Amino acid sequence: MENQLAIVIEDEKDLALVFAEALADAGFRPEIFYDGGPALARLVEVEPSLVVLDLNLPNITGSEVLDLLKTDKRLANVKIIITTGSHIKAQAYREIADLILVKPISYSQLRDLAQRLREEK
Repeated sequence: MENQLAIVIEDEKDLALVFAEALADAGFRPEIFYDGGPALARLVEVEPSLVVLDLNLPNITGSEVLDLLKTDKRLANVKIIITTGSHIKAQAYREIADLILVKPISYSQLRDLAQRLREEK
C-alpha cells in the first residue's frame, strides 16, 4: 500500500522533525511546514490523509489552518491531530479534532496514535 500523505505544521523545527519521523514509521509520507501560510497554500493543492497541527504558529495561526480544514469539503476526510502546550486550548478543540495531544509529545505516542488513525481510514 502506498504511503499516505501527512502534513506536519509545527514551528519548532526539532519537534517537527520528530513528528515527521514518527509519521513515516507509522506508514505516512510526511511533509513539514514551519508556518501556517505555506501550509495553507499546500493544502489548497493536496488532500492529505492526516494533518498534525500546532495551534501556535507564526503569521497564520493554527486556528486559521483549522478553519480551512473544516470548511473545505475536499478536505472533509482529513484526520486532524492538534498539538498544543495548553490544557485549556486542548479542551476547547476536543470536538473539532480527531485527537488532541498536549506537549510534550513522545515519538512513540505520535507514531502509535497516527498508525491507529491510518488504520481507521
